[in-house]
Amino acid sequence: MRIAIAGADGRMGRMLIEAVLGTDDLTLTVALDRAGSPSLGQDAGTFLGRETGVLITDNLEALKDADCLIDFTRPEGTLNHLQVCVGLGVKCVIGTTGFDEAGKQAIHAASQKIAIVFAPNMSVGVNAALKLLDVAAKLLNSGYDVEVFEAHHRNKVDAPSGTALAMGETVANAWGHKLDDIADWARHGHTGARQNGRIGFSVVRGGDIVGDHTVYFCGEGERIEITHRSGSRATYAQGSLRAARYLARKEFGLFDMQDVLST
Repeated sequence: MRIAIAGADGRMGRMLIEAVLGTDDLTLTVALDRAGSPSLGQDAGTFLGRETGVLITDNLEALKDADCLIDFTRPEGTLNHLQVCVGLGVKCVIGTTGFDEAGKQAIHAASQKIAIVFAPNMSVGVNAALKLLDVAAKLLNSGYDVEVFEAHHRNKVDAPSGTALAMGETVANAWGHKLDDIADWARHGHTGARQNGRIGFSVVRGGDIVGDHTVYFCGEGERIEITHRSGSRATYAQGSLRAARYLARKEFGLFDMQDVLST
């Protein structure tokens, strides 16, 4: 399977390139970066001291040489890439977060023509945590206050993280609600006593934290915590490759990591 990587000179892009180069069944054929990037024209394996023959480019027409694009960039960039992928029939694994509702609708519309895995977190462990949260939320559906805590590196631009939102949505759905209807995104000043049935969010941005997430179920006399901590972006990369392999069998449709892990 021929793989294209977007954001090739970024931290996640480099991790993805290294992961693809370490496989026997996937081939790196395209490496994309933004216009004006100092990496343009360099070999995609330079940071590893390897020569791959794939030069980093900002020409999206290069996607014609790929079967699947893996994209962990930013919403506006991902949506531009997606338009080209639809025109060329290239499948997509999208790990980008921070999309507004219009962006999500654009991804849904594209999935009518190409196969897409769209997930806020590609880690197998995170998706196992989401399963556990669904079970916990159904069991702890009254008498427990829920708080979602997340921490990421100082350069992350969206908050709460896509994973934190997915965790909140999992709990809200288990309780029969939409997250937006019961979420407390911030607290400041005299907030009054906590209301029942709300989901609170707390965010830390600092240093080089890869990604920590904890959901607290706080009851009278006890507290249940479901936590996932990422020590390396390699977990996201390996999950992304698993998603790309899953798409090899799909012509079109919108899938998530729960679909990928169910096979």
